[in-house]
Amino acid sequence: MAEGVDRARLLAEVERIAYEAGALILEVYGSAFAVEHKDDRSPVTLADRRAEDHIVPALQALLPGVPVVAEEAVSDGHAPDVSGGRFWLVDPLDGTREFVRRNGEFTVNIALVEAGEPVLGVIWAPALSRLFSGLIGQGAWGEDAGPASRRALDGRAVPAKGATVASSRSHGLGASEVQRWLPGHLIVETRPVGSSLKFGLLAAGEADIYPRPGRTMEWDTAAGQALLTAAGGCVLDLASGLPLGCGKRGFENPGFVALGRRPLAA
Repeated sequence: MAEGVDRARLLAEVERIAYEAGALILEVYGSAFAVEHKDDRSPVTLADRRAEDHIVPALQALLPGVPVVAEEAVSDGHAPDVSGGRFWLVDPLDGTREFVRRNGEFTVNIALVEAGEPVLGVIWAPALSRLFSGLIGQGAWGEDAGPASRRALDGRAVPAKGATVASSRSHGLGASEVQRWLPGHLIVETRPVGSSLKFGLLAAGEADIYPRPGRTMEWDTAAGQALLTAAGGCVLDLASGLPLGCGKRGFENPGFVALGRRPLAA
């Protein structure tokens, strides 16, 4: 984190921005909203756009001069220059499919990246009132019902009885990768979960592994990676075993695996 920045205060401000965006999302969630589709056939709603329109200027005011890479703006062809190495990554409504299905499993994702590494991450699930946030070097925290429920998070070692797999509701499991990363452990439960909530479950010690062999974007994963790393876990490239980096061409991720506890080899 850059000098002169109060990291704890910055995290609190980002949490506030996420809460405010969540309130805008819930206004649309409670209405008869329309669903459009982008060129890649992914859905987008008024909630996505309203949340992004709130988050982007709020982050620009918080850290003037730091570029904001936001999903809908990039989809519209507006990607800022991030060659300076410090930038925000924003998914204003992660899990739009879950939003459309009205199952509550959608989130606001905000991450700060420095030198290719997510160093701050906030995930807010407004319909579930679950908050996950993390600062590299300082820790990770979760809330289930407002500030009074705030607690430190620590990804767990795989229990002796076996591992719980967090899997995507929309994109499949990639089960062949699970045993590679959890050798010798049984899989005792698979929990289908939408959006970046999967990272939160790992950070909170409610699951052990989230494998994702398919394509994702950096705004899908950066907040979860910062959170999980701060909680003692990691997010690794499936091919190389190295941590995912940010600022890649097109902001596209390779397949990855997220682990609630960082392996010694990593």
